[in-house]
Amino acid sequence: MARAPSGVRGLRVGLIMRFVTVRHDGVTRAGRVDGDRIVLLDRLDVGELLRSGIDTAADVGEIERSGADLAAVIPTPDKIICVGKNYRAHVAEMGGPVPDFPTYFPKYARALIGPHDDIALPDPSISARVDWEGELAVVIGRPVRHASASEALDAIAGFTVCNDTSMRDWQQRTSQFLAGKTFEHATPLGPGLVTRDEVGDGSGLELRTEVDGVLKQHGSTDQMVFSVIDIIRDLSTILTLDPGDVIATGTPEGVGDARDPQEYLTAGAVVQVTIEGVGRIRNRCVPDSEVP
Repeated sequence: MARAPSGVRGLRVGLIMRFVTVRHDGVTRAGRVDGDRIVLLDRLDVGELLRSGIDTAADVGEIERSGADLAAVIPTPDKIICVGKNYRAHVAEMGGPVPDFPTYFPKYARALIGPHDDIALPDPSISARVDWEGELAVVIGRPVRHASASEALDAIAGFTVCNDTSMRDWQQRTSQFLAGKTFEHATPLGPGLVTRDEVGDGSGLELRTEVDGVLKQHGSTDQMVFSVIDIIRDLSTILTLDPGDVIATGTPEGVGDARDPQEYLTAGAVVQVTIEGVGRIRNRCVPDSEVP
């Protein structure tokens, strides 16, 4: 990974970089991963870093990467937009037709947690059908509206890993997904932002989801119905995408709700999502009464 000299003001855009949001000394801080260290920057999180401009950030210290307390890489995005029904085999396992157009639903910032934080499970009397959904998430780096393919690519700051934890009973109460998708403290996002200089346009990446060490999902982002570029072009026709916006691009087959018999997450279960070249998140499930 390319190294920026310590203390310089202004990181050179175009280098392969990884950025994280760290909880440190009672606050969050954006950081640049530099080998086994994290260089702390004068921005509160990676979202603020993107909005203010990576090339304006200054180094303010460093900590060991091992044991760092990572928050959601973008803790408070202006927009979290999720894409449903975006892998053909997943559409098939859920019993529906492949869509002609992307299916969108929102998520809200209170749903987001760090890459190693506990997932809050509702009391079973509220939801007993909590499911895993490993996903590639794209983070926007510059404002974009009515994007061409090249403009859509240029708008990508990088990629991260998401588990779009889904309360299926709430999701399926109506034709609208929102209710089952944004329960608080249930959507891990991280571990960091990997710039597109390292993983290109997000195509051809292997995705694996494991529950208690058992492989549940294994797919490739090549299997998407709508590519990352397709999604950005389509969304930017509807609204302006801004720096720090997060787009979760859908999940491959292997979710618990589609299994026979069905499988759901319970207290103590550990969910791990790994995406080639992007990173890994690992989260334990606990009753929401145990989450601060």
